[in-house]
Amino acid sequence: MEVEMRNEKLLLSNMADKWPSNWVCRQAIEQFTGGIINPRSLANWDCKGKGPKGRVRIGKKVAYPVKEVVRWLEKKAVALD
Repeated sequence: MEVEMRNEKLLLSNMADKWPSNWVCRQAIEQFTGGIINPRSLANWDCKGKGPKGRVRIGKKVAYPVKEVVRWLEKKAVALD
């Protein structure tokens, strides 16, 4: 099971390698995650203090460092049998 989780973490970090920027806009989180995370869900997690760390607001947009999004996803990921 631990080997599988390491593979999952590797796959999640590959998401960051394919992303064209060091930042992910909240509205693009669905595209970044392949539809796994909805921007509204992410906004709700942020309000509860459970979203990715390091978020910044630029005008009306909220963005997250790609590496923090990947770390956050790795913490939320659960391997299923």
